[in-house]
Amino acid sequence: MDIKPENPWQGTPDISARIVVAIARIASVLRAGVWEAATAENLNPAQAEILQLLRDRTQGVRLSWLAAQLSVSAASASDSVTALVAKGLVRKARAEDDGRASALWLTDEGKALAARMAQAVGFADDAAARLPGDDQAALLVGLFKLIAQLQKSERFPALRACLSCRYFEPNVFPGSAAPHHCALVKAPLPITFLRIDCAEHVPADPVAERRNWDAFA
Repeated sequence: MDIKPENPWQGTPDISARIVVAIARIASVLRAGVWEAATAENLNPAQAEILQLLRDRTQGVRLSWLAAQLSVSAASASDSVTALVAKGLVRKARAEDDGRASALWLTDEGKALAARMAQAVGFADDAAARLPGDDQAALLVGLFKLIAQLQKSERFPALRACLSCRYFEPNVFPGSAAPHHCALVKAPLPITFLRIDCAEHVPADPVAERRNWDAFA
């Protein structure tokens, strides 16, 4: 005779654990979509990710930054960049802020390819767009809060997010639908308009950035 447990849900993982599993599964699906497109273009996963990281960037980035974003050594990142330069997808030139250093940009061909690869995960954008507006807003805020917690672990790579930008002014209009302010466009910034990756991003002072993320968490 089977003995039923007192709690039928005993053994269910904590909500936090299930959130992490869900995010990991979504990331796997997105990664598979990008890698499928990359394979068709004769790129390996690291090269594909570099194209996505350089996409929509008006300023060149350093090799060290790419390595940190990819969580690989500078040597590994350099190998991938060298291959992309040889394919005519990335160009290397003197950094605008330091003539002694090099920076990386996408070529026109690289921009076109990065845009095509971004379309490979359009199915995920479509799925998110089908959620009710309130659910989309709540999910975005929840993800920002999770990122804010991860930032404290110092294991999360730098982002061009609003909260790490010099132009971000937090809680200028507390209690309103647009509590923050963007000094770049000189307008109130609704929570639902917060960006994870902004082309106009200018890094904030480290102390101010930490304060912004801590407040959001």
